[in-house]
Amino acid sequence: MRKIELVWAIILSVATAGCVGGNKAPANELITVDVNASYPTKELTLQSFMEVEYIPLETTDEFITRGSVKAIGKSMLLVTNQGTNGDIFIYTREGKALRKVNRLGQSGEEYSQITFITLDEDNNEMFITDYPGRKVIVYDLMGNFRRSFSFSDTSYYNFIANYDGDNLICYKGYSPTMETEESYHLLISKKDGSITRKIQIPFEKTQTPVWTKEGATITPGFSRTIPTQAVWTLLRGSSDTIYNYLPDQTMLPIIARTPSIHSMEPQVFLYPTAMTDRYYFMRVLTKEFDLEKMKGFSTRELMYDKQEKAIFEYTLYNDDFVDKREVSWPSENSNSSIAAFWPLQAPNLVEAYEEGKLKGKLKEVASELDEESNPVIMLVKYRKEETENI
Repeated sequence: MRKIELVWAIILSVATAGCVGGNKAPANELITVDVNASYPTKELTLQSFMEVEYIPLETTDEFITRGSVKAIGKSMLLVTNQGTNGDIFIYTREGKALRKVNRLGQSGEEYSQITFITLDEDNNEMFITDYPGRKVIVYDLMGNFRRSFSFSDTSYYNFIANYDGDNLICYKGYSPTMETEESYHLLISKKDGSITRKIQIPFEKTQTPVWTKEGATITPGFSRTIPTQAVWTLLRGSSDTIYNYLPDQTMLPIIARTPSIHSMEPQVFLYPTAMTDRYYFMRVLTKEFDLEKMKGFSTRELMYDKQEKAIFEYTLYNDDFVDKREVSWPSENSNSSIAAFWPLQAPNLVEAYEEGKLKGKLKEVASELDEESNPVIMLVKYRKEETENI
C-alpha cells in the first residue's frame, strides 16, 4: 500500500508542476463523485453547448450501408456495415462517396475482421485492428497494403486512436476480463507497433466491469481512453481516480470516486463519456446481470457543471426534433474534435419529416431523403468558449 501512496504522491507533484509551466491544456479541478448519492436533475439540449452537424451519406448501387462510423477525419469519414463482409466505405466529410475498400481474407496483407479503424489523414493511412488475427494492418486510403504489426504478448489493443504524427494511443488488455496486473495504456509506434511509452495508473488491486458466471462472459460498453480536445482522459476500472493525460505526458487527476471500487458489492463503476469546457459527463454502471433474463448493467447519467460547481443527474435532448428526442453519449469515441456521432436511419427520418416532427438543419436534410437512402451521420462537435453561449 505504501508503494501505491508513493506513486500517487509523485503523480500529484508532477501534474501540479505541469499545470504552471505554460502548458496549453486547460486547468482542471479535482472533483469527488459519490456513486451512491442522489443528485438534483437537470435537462440540457445538445445545441445549447455543442455544434451539431448532419451528414447525409450518398447512396449509389455500390454504396449501400447501415452507417457504422469507424473513423472521422478533417476531410473524410470511414464507414462499415454492421456485419462482417469487410467493406470499408470512404466518404468525404460532406458525405460524398469516394471509394469502397475490401481487403477481407486470410493472407498476411488482409484482415479477417474489422474491430477498429484508426484514421491518419496526415500520413494518408488507416490502421485496421483485427482481433481474430491479433494484429494491426496498415493501408493507404486507396486500400493498398503498407505494413502490419502484432499485439504484444497475449494482449489485445483496445480503443486505438491517433495520438500524434508518430504514435497511436491504446489500452492494452487481456481477454476476457481486460483488467489484469499487466494491463495499462500505451503509446505505440505507427511505423512498427513498438511500445513508445507505458502509461500506468496506480491502483490497489485488479477490478473489472466484465461479468462472468456459469461459463458466460458479459462485457459492458466501457471505454478507457476518451479524447477531450487538448488532452486525453484515461481510466481503469481498478482505480478510484480518473486522469487527464497532458500534452507534456504528465497525468493530472480530475475525478475521484467514492466509495472505493474495492469496497463495493455489487461494484459500481464510474467513467466519463464526454468532457467539455463547462461539463464533465459521466456514466455510473452497476455490475449486476441476470443471465436468465439477459438483462443488467443498470446505468445512471451524471454531469458536473464547472460554473455551478455541482453534480446533477441529467437528461440530454436533440433540439432538432420538435418533441426533443433524448440522446445518450456513446461509450466509445476516438476523435478529439468530435464528442459523439450516431447514424440516423433514413426511414425513421422520412417518417418524422412527414409527421412534422423535425426542425432546423435536420428538417432540411430529411426533406431530401427517401426510405432507401443511406443513413445521415449526426456529428456532435465541441464549441469554443461554450460557457458564453449557454
